[in-house]
Amino acid sequence: MNFNNTYFEKAFGTFEQLTESDLPEFCFSGRSNVGKSSLINKLTGRKSLARVSGKPGKTVTVNFYRADNIRIVDLPGFGYAKVPFAERTRWSDLMEGYFKSGRNIKCVFSLIDMRHPATDFDISMLDFMQAMDIKYHIVLTKSDKLNKTEYAQRLALIETELEGYLDNSVEIIPFSAQTGQGCDKIKEIIEQLRG
Repeated sequence: MNFNNTYFEKAFGTFEQLTESDLPEFCFSGRSNVGKSSLINKLTGRKSLARVSGKPGKTVTVNFYRADNIRIVDLPGFGYAKVPFAERTRWSDLMEGYFKSGRNIKCVFSLIDMRHPATDFDISMLDFMQAMDIKYHIVLTKSDKLNKTEYAQRLALIETELEGYLDNSVEIIPFSAQTGQGCDKIKEIIEQLRG
């Protein structure tokens, strides 16, 4: 599969706008500013396919990217405190509608900033995926921001912090948009699951 052929297809701001699912979908989820856009750009070898912003809460739509016979789905960032209540409600309805609409969701890559413990929002998302029986893997972003000692400490702590969400089917993938660490593993998982 050639990830370099990926292109932006469409974006939807409400559940009602979503079109029918006709391809396997691989989702990238995480709080605002965790690095979803940077990951998608690294994965596809495109510098500005997904818009990267220094301002949290920028992705407010479900963004679909077409890559060969799959879709890569960039989900809206969650947990940004300055977003108005009405916007958070719209986000919640959009996300719930997306996941409950019978789409061909093969896997969700749940992004967590490796430098910090998982937030309540991260845990809520993992709870939701477990409840919905959605396959997921955990991607630890910004791994290059840690020195070797910090890296080893955080990796060990994360396994303890997320103990209830890890089993033999869940991969923990340290990722860096700078070095490309973890990129091949994510591609490998997509290749295996796309059917």
